Amino acid sequence: MKSKTLKIADLFAGMGGIRIGFEEALKKKNLKAETVFVSEIKKSAISVYKDNFDTKQITGDITKVNTEDIPDLDYVLAGFPCQAFSNAGKRLGFEDARGTLFFDVARIIKDKQPKGFLLENVEGLTTHDHGKTFKVIINTLRELGYQVSYRVLDSANFGLAQSRKRIYIAGTKNGRKPDLSKFKQFEPAVLGDIIDTSVKPVQDSFSQKLLGHYSLSEVEGKQIKDKRGGKNNIHSWDFNLKGKVSKEQKELLGLMLKQRRNKKWAPIWGIDWMDGMPLTISMIKTFYDRPNLQEMLSDLVSKGYLVYENPKKKTSHGREYDTTKPKGYNIVTGKLSFKYSKILSTKDTTPTLVATDVSHLGIPVNGGLRKLTPREGLRLFGYPENYSLDSVTTPKAFDLLGNTVAVNVIEQVSEKLLEANEVYKD
Repeated sequence: MKSKTLKIADLFAGMGGIRIGFEEALKKKNLKAETVFVSEIKKSAISVYKDNFDTKQITGDITKVNTEDIPDLDYVLAGFPCQAFSNAGKRLGFEDARGTLFFDVARIIKDKQPKGFLLENVEGLTTHDHGKTFKVIINTLRELGYQVSYRVLDSANFGLAQSRKRIYIAGTKNGRKPDLSKFKQFEPAVLGDIIDTSVKPVQDSFSQKLLGHYSLSEVEGKQIKDKRGGKNNIHSWDFNLKGKVSKEQKELLGLMLKQRRNKKWAPIWGIDWMDGMPLTISMIKTFYDRPNLQEMLSDLVSKGYLVYENPKKKTSHGREYDTTKPKGYNIVTGKLSFKYSKILSTKDTTPTLVATDVSHLGIPVNGGLRKLTPREGLRLFGYPENYSLDSVTTPKAFDLLGNTVAVNVIEQVSEKLLEANEVYKD
């Protein structure tokens, strides 16, 4: 290779995590990166990207980009969105990818002919649309003349305190097929390794009620939701979150939690079965008959543990209340209505962080609970300590984090890609 600098396109760039991991791999081989094209459409991501990289120009809608306007490239990096290829034809290749955002990645690869590429996506891409989507993607890349490897990898095996399984696709134009079968061993990491103990717990009524009934060690690793039973779930009535609940009422709620999922009620209602049906008082009496049952139920409704509602029926629009049927009692199940839907364990790796519920995760620290900080979130993905999320609000920061990449994994896969291409050698 004549130059020690490789030119890169960062597509669907997000926070730039793929770029960071790729650049770290280049450094190990005494190479530099020049990012000559960046594409991202989300305003918060663009703001953060500009804060952390010396990039003045970020292109928006990639579908409107003419590849002639893109400089010559050595590598394409892309964390493209997953879409169905519902009209996939018999060829299952480049032509069948049209109309999807992946097609724009393929279009740029086809026209710019880079030495290689690195793509990242959710694990479910491999089974999306019964595997047709993934087949189109791999066939398209091979059709363009690339040696392609892919593998689902878990970030927990790469020194991160988060378990995040993603599919990684790497390809070379003139090199050998990247070997994604073996990686170096990392020391396992746990949540406690990345917690900032200087950030104090938050005193609030939810935490006070929860920790008034349980010790901190008893709630670590537990989910707080009213939809299911099981030893790993704590229910709102277990710690009187919405109001005091008697021993008998807790027993009743526990039985209703199971019975509402029983298929035998569907023919009695005269509707199709659904998971979590309301139960009339006569139905409830078949498994819990008490003289003061009506009083107990009314009290639980007034406190918000139960709702008095019609059953739902299937319609062309989905499930809708059937007002021709009598009302029954049902558990109120909205988990995101609680301050914390899960208390993470400091002794374990965290589950996959997703944008929809990351702000409802509780962190045990200094005898109390609080939410993750954006800095802790960055550490769970392997971002460097000097990376900044200061230009966006905390909710937007976690929205971005929930959709970003595991930098450590990107770095390791990038090393394999560079080694396969052997373009770094003089």
